[in-house]
Amino acid sequence: MSTTVIAIDGPSGSGKSTTARAIATRANWDYLDTGALYRAVTWIALDRNIENPRELVRACEETGIRFDADPVEPIVYAGEKDISEAIRSLRVTDQVSVFAQMGEVREYLLHIQREMIHAAKNGIVVEGRDIGTVVAPEAHMKIFLYADLDQRTARREREIEAASTEEIERSLSTRDELDSKRKISPLRMAEDALEIDSTNLDLDEVVEVVWGWLKERNLLGLPKVAVIGRPNVGKSTLVNRIIGRREAIVEDTPGVTRDRVKYEAEWNGRRFLLIDTGGWEVKPEGISEKITAGSEIAIAESDVILFVVDAQVGALDEDEALLHLLRRSGKTVILVANKVDGTAEESQAHALWNLGLGEPHFVSALHGRGAGDLMDLLIAKLPEVGSEPMDDGYRRIALVGRPNVGKSSLLNALAGEARVLVDDVAGTTRDPVDELINFGGSIWRFIDTAGIRRRSHQDSGTDYYASLRTANALARAEVAVVVFDASEPLTEQDIRIVTMAEEAGRALVLVMNKWDLVDEDRQAQLAKEMDRQLERYPWAQRVNISAKTGWHRDRLAPALRTSLTSWEKRVPTSKLNAFLGALISATPPPVRGGKQPKIRFATQAAIMPPKFVIFASDWVEASYRRFIERRLREEFGFEGSPVEVALKIKERDQA
Repeated sequence: MSTTVIAIDGPSGSGKSTTARAIATRANWDYLDTGALYRAVTWIALDRNIENPRELVRACEETGIRFDADPVEPIVYAGEKDISEAIRSLRVTDQVSVFAQMGEVREYLLHIQREMIHAAKNGIVVEGRDIGTVVAPEAHMKIFLYADLDQRTARREREIEAASTEEIERSLSTRDELDSKRKISPLRMAEDALEIDSTNLDLDEVVEVVWGWLKERNLLGLPKVAVIGRPNVGKSTLVNRIIGRREAIVEDTPGVTRDRVKYEAEWNGRRFLLIDTGGWEVKPEGISEKITAGSEIAIAESDVILFVVDAQVGALDEDEALLHLLRRSGKTVILVANKVDGTAEESQAHALWNLGLGEPHFVSALHGRGAGDLMDLLIAKLPEVGSEPMDDGYRRIALVGRPNVGKSSLLNALAGEARVLVDDVAGTTRDPVDELINFGGSIWRFIDTAGIRRRSHQDSGTDYYASLRTANALARAEVAVVVFDASEPLTEQDIRIVTMAEEAGRALVLVMNKWDLVDEDRQAQLAKEMDRQLERYPWAQRVNISAKTGWHRDRLAPALRTSLTSWEKRVPTSKLNAFLGALISATPPPVRGGKQPKIRFATQAAIMPPKFVIFASDWVEASYRRFIERRLREEFGFEGSPVEVALKIKERDQA
């Protein structure tokens, strides 16, 4: 599910619609009243005197039912006719449960509802009945909102002026009774739903409860802040200062940052997404064209822009040209005068008022001078909700491999669009780049990393820090996807990267990329190389792919799922010891020093990755522990995951 989805269920009159609209308006999300769609079908049925479900669905398809997802003024259409008021009549209210029970009608509307949810860009609040159980069972948060019958009646009275209190109460009671008698009641609450009794709460109080839950669960989108400027003005140094750690690569050379890289940051309890960009140039050439394009994309997707200028150099023609682009964007822009290390530089930096962006904010990103004041100003400018979803549990995949094996091309192929920079120059990617990608029926958080070079090539500070970022990416990931260039012989670096992934304890998938360049002779040679150089990893999942053509990219998602399942697998202690007892009886451990160690029992000490501890009376040879690991894999699987078998010598009982 690519957008934040909130499902609100409950009986008629409980306040679902007003609550959902208020939340959607505040978050700038879409809104869907599924009950309005059922009312629209009912209105068409009554208007045309149709009782047969199939005829009714055909009539609805011919007429066309549409729902405007704007929470401020949602409108329901039957064809071109606005029926928003007509569907609220008591006549429609009385009959809607009758038509809602028709399977054909439900199937027809379910398709429409799910299409609307899928089409939402940032988030959507869906309300009605059976939303959390049927319509959107994978919603990020489910709420069951209810109230007593008297309160629900009073609320309906305010909506339906022509009806008496008795008529409305009777209508609500009849509808509740009909719904409760259905084989699968739409009033049943999802098991993981949060309950709110709105009987004694007003709208603002209910909204605050829901908003608090959204914040607690990190479901509100993060505002995005883009750090923009020409090359070598200190953007990455400022990024490191803001996030409080040396994450962005910094070197006294223009063009070190190439991709637009996103980091989560926080100041005084406000979280936001910080986008570090490559230097923007007026007339870029070669790879600079893609870097500049990435900066312009960051401007378009951000909520606030930090425009960084080197105060010691002053505003150059490129700064002036970039300023025109920023003004056209219509975004909130904060002018940052960087490299202001003291009062002398402040006097010089006042000249930046001439840019027409208002007061320049003096900072020394390197030394921290003025950074706190800048952050206070930034937080004051941030919108309450941004467009970037929080990290809400998507599986984390690190793409690793030596330079130019096609990691970024693979990421773009999986995304179906150019998400990260791709160039024939080896080492184009230098920072880890996080991207949420929807493929294979799931959303995955991919971390595209810089290629790891041989140690002798790490003299450059850029390459050294890029290697550190790759190690950090493995530490953050759950699965390591090690990408090889299948058209070239396996190298020492390839094997070292696989070893790094295993030592980090990550699930493992080996991707043989550029398969479109592999002929039969190369396939045979590759098989021999893998048997010889990757003999320690027969358990790793392997996928042959061509990122360039997209061939077999659909095979990656099943391999990832298999690896994750193995990585998180736990074997019950009873099954483990039954297996171990049978194994030892058939093949006892080797004699050591004239004595045969006794293996007493085993337990699984951890998962992610699985770790087993063998308790024995004496030392057990490493070869026998490897034998136990092989047999564990044969018995219980663990495809795609490292497995550790550790030994603990249990002291003899004291006499």
